[in-house]
Amino acid sequence: MITIERLSKSFRPSGGGPPNRVLRGVSLNVPQGCLYGLIGPGAAGKSVLLKMITGLMKPDDGRILVDGQDVTTSSELELQKMRLKIGMLFQNNALFDHLTVSDNIAFPLRRLTNLPENEIQVRVEERLKCVAMIGFDARMPAGLSGGQKKRIGVARATIAQASIVLYDEPAAGLDPVTSQKIFELLRHEQRASNATVIMVSSDLDRLLTVTDRVGMMYRGQLIFDGTTEEAQNSAEPHVRQFVHGLTEGPL
Repeated sequence: MITIERLSKSFRPSGGGPPNRVLRGVSLNVPQGCLYGLIGPGAAGKSVLLKMITGLMKPDDGRILVDGQDVTTSSELELQKMRLKIGMLFQNNALFDHLTVSDNIAFPLRRLTNLPENEIQVRVEERLKCVAMIGFDARMPAGLSGGQKKRIGVARATIAQASIVLYDEPAAGLDPVTSQKIFELLRHEQRASNATVIMVSSDLDRLLTVTDRVGMMYRGQLIFDGTTEEAQNSAEPHVRQFVHGLTEGPL
């Protein structure tokens, strides 16, 4: 379970001037085993929120509890242990160009665990099978399509069998058919593991086919939190405009 309480964050512009308030008192509960979609316009604070959940960024105020552990007050050693519970797919996939597909997928296990190499290879093969990429283990990222890179990113994010997985724009830049396959893959993985998942995506048509609950960020605040059906039927002007792609409205 992920609990976020009154989270605030500001950044000072490099050229000076007043701070830019990215998060403004955000509070949110994501239940265990939930696939939670986080939506909203650009610069609403969605990606910053994901980085704070992993402890990669600290808030100015508020706290984050991951399975009861306060991320905001944890030491670096405590954060490293906590990150064993968390898998993350970054928006740009963040694959290492100098590593093979197999080594990219194995990277979290080699960095965070003491598993023997033979067990790591068994897990890599299992992940490749799950994302329909058997036979690609020796390939380099430069030889992969955009959709294939996403699949490898999913394999790496889930190889540690994490109880929490965070996805930042998992289908960005992909065609509609490939996007739908990626979302179906993510939903299958979540159901198989019963992981708690937070997924940031601008592809609402496909995102809303797989989510259990949805939250909408707007100008650094969480203005909606409810079921997928409630989001689709919401009368709140910002939510209604964003979810249904209306050109006229308050956004």
